[in-house]
This record gives sequence, structure tokens and C-alpha cells, in this order.
Amino acid sequence: MIQTGDPTNTGKGGQSIWGSTFPDEIRTTLKFNARGVVAMANSGPDTNKSQFFITYAKQAHLEGKYTIFGKVIDGADTTLDTMEKVPVSEKNRPLKEIKILDVTIHANPIAIATM
Repeated sequence: MIQTGDPTNTGKGGQSIWGSTFPDEIRTTLKFNARGVVAMANSGPDTNKSQFFITYAKQAHLEGKYTIFGKVIDGADTTLDTMEKVPVSEKNRPLKEIKILDVTIHANPIAIATM
């Protein structure tokens, strides 16, 4: 997986748009069952800030611990493959900066209907 969303560029994260942590929104129907699942990173229950991660593969052991809020659909093969191939340091940080320059949000009418 790759973790991002750190505006401080320190690897320690930044504040949320609310200025403090915010609670988890875990849905048991959403699973870490595929490549490209997007979820909030945290340091324990209800400690979400600005960081999030994208999975490169299934991660069932993460279920119930992190708020899933999206899935990579466009570029799931090309973009994730490219990011996954970037060499990393001994601390698993990319040796070359990776920037997500553009994101398209697709509405999901099924998710809206079940909320």
C-alpha cells in the first residue's frame, strides 16, 4: 500500500480540514477486498486527520480499523502499477516524489441509497 496526504511533508501528517481529528465512519459492508481501496490513515480509533492510503492488494486484516471512502477505478492498473514500482528507502518511503495531480470523483448511487 501507499500512504499519502501529508501536507507537512514530514511523514507525520497534517491537520484535517476541521483543524483537529475526526471520528471513524466504518461501514461493515465496505471491505479491503481488492486492489485500489482508498481509506483514511489513523493512529487509533477516531484519530483521522489528513493522511490516507491506497491498497495494492487485499488487506482483510485492516477491516473495522480504517474508514474506507473510495476505490481507484480509472488508472487502477497503470497508475497503481507505476506507484508500486517506485523504489523505496529502508523506511519504505519513495526515493522519488510521487504526486497525485488529478482526481475524478465518480458518484456511486448504490452507496448513496444505502446511507
